[in-house]
Amino acid sequence: MQKEIDELSRMTVSQLRQKYLEVFGEETRSNNRQFLFRRIAWRIQALAEGGLSERARRRALEIANDADLRIRAPRTRFGQDPTLDPKLSVTRKVAGDLDSRLPPHGSYLEREYKGRRIIVKVLVGGFEFEGQIYRSLSAIAGEVTGTKWNGFAFFNLAPTEEASNGKK
Repeated sequence: MQKEIDELSRMTVSQLRQKYLEVFGEETRSNNRQFLFRRIAWRIQALAEGGLSERARRRALEIANDADLRIRAPRTRFGQDPTLDPKLSVTRKVAGDLDSRLPPHGSYLEREYKGRRIIVKVLVGGFEFEGQIYRSLSAIAGEVTGTKWNGFAFFNLAPTEEASNGKK
């Protein structure tokens, strides 16, 4: 068993994928060398010395059956997902106040970028730009420039003196 595991450490990813097929009887979607190595080594050990006990298997199934698993997060652009139960949803922010770098709600931020005038309205829960609602200024800056930007830097919003003195 140890010899087989030592051989695994010298295999390429494609060889590990082939070994995975042999050991598990199915192809893997992973190309991560470390993941493949660990899974195959575990399987070799389990086959040689026995896998989980029946009690451990039953407990794992109980845990898996009780878990509310989600494969993917919901794809809502902004706002509440109408399919969520409102009794189980948080409808207000939990943390803090408006960022000190932002002007009050209803204000407009303007910036000139490559001859284009960018105008953004500050909303209670986000920002409006060209009829679309965005969660962050960084998302708008990325939309405008096509690259990642810090939204506060893009719109030249510096922290106020009292905020910078209070937080380090």
